[in-house]
Amino acid sequence: MVQQELVCAAHLPPGRRPGLGVSGTQDSCAGLPTPGPLSSKAGPLLAATPSRPGALTSVHPVCLECRPSCSFTRPLCPCSVVQALLRPSHVSERLVGLQVRDSNFTLGNTPFLILSGTIHYFRVPRNYWKDSLLKLKACGFNTVTTHVPWNLHEPRRGQFQFSGNLDLVAFISLASEVDLWVILCVGPYVGSDLDLGGLPSWLLKDSHMKLRTTYKGFTAAVNHYFDDLIPRIREFQFQEEGPVIAMQMENEYGSYNLDKRYMPYIKNVSAPSFPPSLHTFLTLLIPGLECVDALPPQGTSPVMMMVYTARSLDGWGTSRNTLDLQMLMKGVREMLQLRFSLNFYMFHGGTNFGFMGGAAFPGYRLPMVTSYDYGALLTEDGDYTPEYLVFQELFCPDAGTRPALQRALGYGHWSWFPLPSLQQPVRSTEPLSMEQLSVNQGSGQSAGYILYETVITRGGVLNSDGHVKDRGQVFLDDKYIGVLDDMHQKLTLPNDRYKEFLMLRILVENQGRLASGTSMNQERKGLTGNIYLNGSPLRKFKIYSLEMQNKFIQRKLPNIWKPSFLHTEGPAFFLALLRVGSQPTDTFVSLQGWTKGVVFINGQNLGRYWNLGPQETLYVPGPWLKPGLNEIIVFEEFKSTLLIYFTNTSQLGKQLPPHKRLRQLSASRGVCARFPVRSHCTHPSTSPAGLSEVPTAVSAVSPAAMPPGPFLAVTGRGPARPSQDGLS
Repeated sequence: MVQQELVCAAHLPPGRRPGLGVSGTQDSCAGLPTPGPLSSKAGPLLAATPSRPGALTSVHPVCLECRPSCSFTRPLCPCSVVQALLRPSHVSERLVGLQVRDSNFTLGNTPFLILSGTIHYFRVPRNYWKDSLLKLKACGFNTVTTHVPWNLHEPRRGQFQFSGNLDLVAFISLASEVDLWVILCVGPYVGSDLDLGGLPSWLLKDSHMKLRTTYKGFTAAVNHYFDDLIPRIREFQFQEEGPVIAMQMENEYGSYNLDKRYMPYIKNVSAPSFPPSLHTFLTLLIPGLECVDALPPQGTSPVMMMVYTARSLDGWGTSRNTLDLQMLMKGVREMLQLRFSLNFYMFHGGTNFGFMGGAAFPGYRLPMVTSYDYGALLTEDGDYTPEYLVFQELFCPDAGTRPALQRALGYGHWSWFPLPSLQQPVRSTEPLSMEQLSVNQGSGQSAGYILYETVITRGGVLNSDGHVKDRGQVFLDDKYIGVLDDMHQKLTLPNDRYKEFLMLRILVENQGRLASGTSMNQERKGLTGNIYLNGSPLRKFKIYSLEMQNKFIQRKLPNIWKPSFLHTEGPAFFLALLRVGSQPTDTFVSLQGWTKGVVFINGQNLGRYWNLGPQETLYVPGPWLKPGLNEIIVFEEFKSTLLIYFTNTSQLGKQLPPHKRLRQLSASRGVCARFPVRSHCTHPSTSPAGLSEVPTAVSAVSPAAMPPGPFLAVTGRGPARPSQDGLS
């Protein structure tokens, strides 16, 4: 259990403060008239039926004067129903925001029960925000909680991004349009299983950095960030007729607690003129705990379960965590019996697109899978789950039909082309970590991969001394030697008596920084210190940044390629064209036969895949596809194949069963750009747009005729086959 700071949004810098009032309007959830604050003619309300514990029925009439002393012990008691039905459209005058009165929250001086679900706008495609919010409302929730990730909004120091899928203002506006209240968790640390808990990695460029403390380097960055963030959300506060009723400052600091001065600083940093803020007891509750035993007495304050979660996250190489629905609903019913407000984490989990996912440390480093399904009430692609139906029956049994699914499935075929070379390397006497690189206007590298090259004169024992973070593939003169990581810190490099110099390359993957814990201050990535050969530190490195940002992935295609084979060894980039029909829709891609890597579609990073499991498919949002040709890039670290599987269901915990495979597609032309081999490419007689007419056989060319670069490009296979599935 962890105390946190919840700040009433009505206490942001003062604005308009009109009078108080609640209008009697029709609620779209239960279809019932919503009463004024003291009305005893509320019409039919919902209450528990003693013969069916947990079930709801109509009762006539209900006296609302029982609010402080209601004796109902089953969800939902009549007064709890009234409190839960209070929505933004019902409040016409807003003098007083979220407050504590006796054992209740009040909003506009009206008792208010917060039923919230978490949706992360940055983990859900923007085109589906409204769809998810409507489903949240239809399930009976009255509030959406979302976290604001600093690292995504300020990826480079002083450069802020609040557009596209990071348009926080648009998300809040949609919530208001849908008639939901909003709780913003603004950090600066938000956790949420993000890389470094949502803190920007460029903070670690300071070797003395002390995250989440009053260290001057940290507080200066926080002040600058909040100076940009707060004005964006100020107009959405409650007394400005907006939907934001509260802001959570920081997150679960009790488990960190390195600086007693930090929370007072955070409490005041966003608005020095704050009136005394709202204090309430917030706690993390995991199914299996008895509510009454786990929590201290309520006293005179209401209880808000800010993180009620169905299960824990999934990590690569572990079994998928399962959900116990009975245990889940037992906890919810107990909380409603005690009239606790709650936030269900997650309502819609979405996807760790790109490299946003962090890592956990349950005794060992555990990188998180790409899906953020997290036992949410909606699936990764926004479909209903059985748990959703149970929650809807509990919260809102007369809701009627649910919003129709706005997502379908599509699939297509592939054509393969080559990829251009890397950018210029950084030269350094000693190895530099990602954060220390002089890239991104001095902000360093945040995510992805980093390649180190150095020349050695002989083999021997290579010792990382624990400085490879997180996983490094080692190559000697283009020959794969092995992997260095926390568990494997030594490799033997063979000698070659016929060569005076040998090229040593180490490709290091950042698998995600820890999302929590005091070790976050040491979460630098790449080679974080010296690496030794026969006891001597290696020197004179060329360092290539492989952050795989959009500008790297979206560069124009050159007319260079060379024959590929069915099982091309990586590391390699594979570039493809996916032809889609006139109405692109959602699908899932399975890279069976591939080993480990990353997939991109039209410059959007779908995330990581790894044959360790448990996740077997990656979600491809329909809005990220376009009619006609779509560029797809696969970065494969080890062994590839030219077969791609599409499926109509997500597979997050087991092998893809044969009856779920929609289609097995072979590549019409296999092409990859491979490194660390130094070789070159040929120029075909046709442009990429005309590759469907290129003959199957493509001859190799002399290396002397090829331009220099760190990749070897190869091609293969025959022309594309016409689609049989309505996708040309």
